[in-house]
Amino acid sequence: MAFFSVGLTGAIGSGKTAVTDCLAEQGITVLDADVFAHQVTAPGEPAVVEIAKAFGPAVLTASGALDRAALRDLVFADEEKRRALEGIVHPRVRSAMNEAASQAAGPYVVFSIPLLVETGQAERFDYVVIIEAPAALRANRVKARSGLDADSFERINASQATDDARAAVANEIIINDGTIDALKEKSIALHEKLMSLAAQKHEP
Repeated sequence: MAFFSVGLTGAIGSGKTAVTDCLAEQGITVLDADVFAHQVTAPGEPAVVEIAKAFGPAVLTASGALDRAALRDLVFADEEKRRALEGIVHPRVRSAMNEAASQAAGPYVVFSIPLLVETGQAERFDYVVIIEAPAALRANRVKARSGLDADSFERINASQATDDARAAVANEIIINDGTIDALKEKSIALHEKLMSLAAQKHEP
């Protein structure tokens, strides 16, 4: 990648969105893998046809759209099916994100990817940032934000990489165990560091 690329990830409820929102406010292009995943699995997209072939008509609504809740329940219960789904969706997401990044202006581009470590993408980036928070705090945040119950949180959390696995590929770890204002301060400090690193990459 010709631009300075930043991979950002963290466990569910860690505060990834709060950090990327702050970076976006500084004029930085932030590409969210979840947003692109919804785009490539929108009604009429080729991925939806492939998913229906792989998992059957039960994962589609009456109108032919993807029944995301039914699909989520199906793949979380079966590792093989989850990997099959990832094999359909992830390459399309990466392609779409790379295309968007190639059109972006600015000193660096942030790729926010919840499964960055799990999908072995850390080496693609110039710099990898991990957002961390204690599990109990993350569970409370997710419940307050989306109403997800404890069992659902634990199931999602267990399917993600461990803190140790994320730390092993990190260039920087931001601990988000305080207030939103404290996290914003850390995000601004991160932005200033990334600006400097991006400038160094583009020095002649």
